[in-house]
Amino acid sequence: MKIIPAIDLLDGQVVRLQKGDYEKKTIYNHLPLDEASRFRDAGFTHIHVVDLNGAKSGEFENLPIIRSMITELGLSVQTGGGVRSRADIDTLLDAGVSGIICSSMAVKKHDEWLQAIGDHPDEMILGLDLKDGKMAYGGWLETSDEPIEAFLNPMIDAGLKTVLSTDISRDGMLSGPNVKMYNDLQKRFPQLNWIASGGVSNLSDLVTLQNNSLYGVVVGKAYYEGHIRLEEMAEIGS
Repeated sequence: MKIIPAIDLLDGQVVRLQKGDYEKKTIYNHLPLDEASRFRDAGFTHIHVVDLNGAKSGEFENLPIIRSMITELGLSVQTGGGVRSRADIDTLLDAGVSGIICSSMAVKKHDEWLQAIGDHPDEMILGLDLKDGKMAYGGWLETSDEPIEAFLNPMIDAGLKTVLSTDISRDGMLSGPNVKMYNDLQKRFPQLNWIASGGVSNLSDLVTLQNNSLYGVVVGKAYYEGHIRLEEMAEIGS
C-alpha cells in the first residue's frame, strides 16, 4: 500500500480544514517547501497536494509552489483543486504534475474528462468525494444525486485506473477511516486502484487499510498533529 503524505495549500500556507470548511482551518506551516522537504528527507518520493484556493476560485493560485516542489525538490506530485477544463489539465501536465485529481470537471465537463482519461490514463485520478453518501465537488460545496455506477462506468470504459475517495464526514476529524465504505467500493469496482483519504488517526488505521488491500492512502492531519511519525508511515510504504 502506498502512503502518500498530504499538503493542503491555502494562501500559500500549509493548512488542514475540518470537513472541507474553509472557516475551520489550522495553519501548520508558513513554508510549504520546508514541509515537502521533510517528506522527501524521510524517503517519500510522491506527495499529495491540494490547492484549496483553486478549489474555490478555479485558478491555480498555488501552482508556483507546486512547481517548486517538483523542480527544486525532485518530488512526484499528485494534485487537485481548481481543475475545471482540459486546458487546466494541460497546464498542470506542462508544470510536471504526475497525477491530476478531478472531481468538478468530471461532473460538469464529462466529455472533456473522458477524453483526458483516454489521452493520459496514468495521470488522471478521479476525486470521488462522498458527503452523506452523495458525490460532492466544487470544493465540497455542491453535491450530485447521480448513482456512483452510472458515474464511474463510462470512465472505466475510457481507461480510468485510479480513484481517490474521501469520506468528507471524517476528513480532518481523526475519527478513523471509513473502512466499510472502501471495502464496498473495492468490491463493486475491483478494476480500479482505490486511494483512501480522510479520517486516518494513527498507525493502526494504516495497518487496517493495508490489511484491506487498499492501493494507497493519503495521510494529513494525523501526521501534522503528531499521531503518526514519518518513520512509521515510511515503514508501511513510501
